[in-house]
Amino acid sequence: MKKDDFLDVFDDQQKAIDHAMWLNFKYRIAGIVFGVIHGPEDNWGVCEQATASEMEMTFLDILPKDYSELSYKQLDTIRQDEESLPFWSALVGLVSTADGEILRFILENKIPLNKLIRHELASRGYDKNHRWCGFDRAREIWLDEI
Repeated sequence: MKKDDFLDVFDDQQKAIDHAMWLNFKYRIAGIVFGVIHGPEDNWGVCEQATASEMEMTFLDILPKDYSELSYKQLDTIRQDEESLPFWSALVGLVSTADGEILRFILENKIPLNKLIRHELASRGYDKNHRWCGFDRAREIWLDEI
C-alpha cells in the first residue's frame, strides 16, 4: 500500500476493497464514508467521500455488503499476503493461535461463535459503536437482537 495524506493506493483490487470495508467500520461513528476509486497508475485508491468528490470522482460500486461469501481462495490470498492488512492479521491470529482440538470441537459440535462473541461483547458494557451503555443495556443490545 502506498499512502499519501488523502489516498491509500493498492495494486490489488481486493486489498483496496478490504481496506475500505475496515475504514467504513472503523469510522462508522463519525459518519465518514470510504470507497474505492481508480488509482493514479492503473491501480486502486481508497479515500473518503469528500476527497473523491473534490477530485470529481465517484466510488466504484464494488464493496460487498459483508464477508459472508468469503471464499477459501480469498482466505488463501489473505493468509499468504506478506503485507497483510492489520485487521486481517488480528483475525487470522485469533484462529491460528487456538488449539487445533478446540477448533475441531467448535466445528464438530457447531458451537455458535456469533453467540459466544455477542455474549462477550454484552459482558463488556458497550454498545455497537463502542460507547459505554452499562451492562444491562449491553445485554439487551447484544443478546436480544438474535
